[in-house]
Amino acid sequence: MTTRSAAVRSAPALTILTALLALFAASPAPAATTPASPPASATGPNVAVSQAGNYPTQPNSYGNFSVRWSSAGTTDTTGITHLTVDLPPGLTTGGALMYSTPYDYTFDQTVSPDGRHLEATFRGTRVPGRGDFMKVQVSSGAERPSGVIRATVANRDDVDATDNVSTYTVNGPQRPVDVPRRPVVTGIGTTTGPGAGGTAVTVTGTGLDDGFVLFGADQATTSHCTATQCAATTPGGSGSVPVTVVTPGGAADAPGGFAYTGPPPAPPAAPVVTGLNRASGPSQGGTSVYVLGKNLAGGTIAFGDAPAAHVSCGESFCSGTSPAGSGTVHVTVTTAGGTSATVDADRFTYTGTEVMYTGPAAASAPGARRR
Repeated sequence: MTTRSAAVRSAPALTILTALLALFAASPAPAATTPASPPASATGPNVAVSQAGNYPTQPNSYGNFSVRWSSAGTTDTTGITHLTVDLPPGLTTGGALMYSTPYDYTFDQTVSPDGRHLEATFRGTRVPGRGDFMKVQVSSGAERPSGVIRATVANRDDVDATDNVSTYTVNGPQRPVDVPRRPVVTGIGTTTGPGAGGTAVTVTGTGLDDGFVLFGADQATTSHCTATQCAATTPGGSGSVPVTVVTPGGAADAPGGFAYTGPPPAPPAAPVVTGLNRASGPSQGGTSVYVLGKNLAGGTIAFGDAPAAHVSCGESFCSGTSPAGSGTVHVTVTTAGGTSATVDADRFTYTGTEVMYTGPAAASAPGARRR
């Protein structure tokens, strides 16, 4: 039998070159180990996830690792960002610690009864390049742990899904990058319910795992998604709203949406502004301002009648960037509970020279300085 190598040795030089080229072309390409680049036209918000830390590798040991999510697109990432962490057999967690400051966001989490699945919701705005992280505390049992730790991130407006999954293999070889598939919603079991919320709704489709459910812009009060269905509970609302399943692979609307009947729930308490960390800034705008108060979560900021940019609000703290303006204006926060009443402590003066606010409320703001 004539082997490939014997045929190459007996061929002329040109045939040798041709055979070698064919040999290399026939060799399998190595598996991809980095995410595929997004299309050149993929501009907009993009949130990316990564993980690193001290993973337990032995029986009866402890460790922790950070799950970091970053705004990696061309515009702000805002609204609800949903995170999941799944642990392999032999590892459990009691939850994560959130370290990011300033506290211009809300954050909550749940852990499954077996301690192997964590879900967290972060609500805030992040400019491109800014990120946050949570520290996941983990422990191993009597057996040597092994398997994949998988972290995911999802945001409705994300334009690039190639960086939404991060994996780490404990006591084993690392895996190629996992690019999630896009969700498809094919049906919704219940399409009407009271404005007070509390209606159980089942959404069906494919690729729904690691997802969460939105009714309009509001997150379901509870939701659990498998690959083929999400069981969710409606928040309060009014009118007809779209129902959207958001996963690391993208977002998909349910056919027909959901119609609220009857009166909506009572509005939340009105926001209150108690101080600013800066009392002035240049007329062209662009001043970074912290707003202190209460009932501010999910709010927007206005300087007079002009909206601030890059606004992110937690329960008692907001950050934003002043728009262009002139004179002295009140800085107000608006939420579903209304607009904050104007007070002397919320005055902001447009001048050519920046002046630091010296009121007592602003002294507690992270990074505040006195003059």
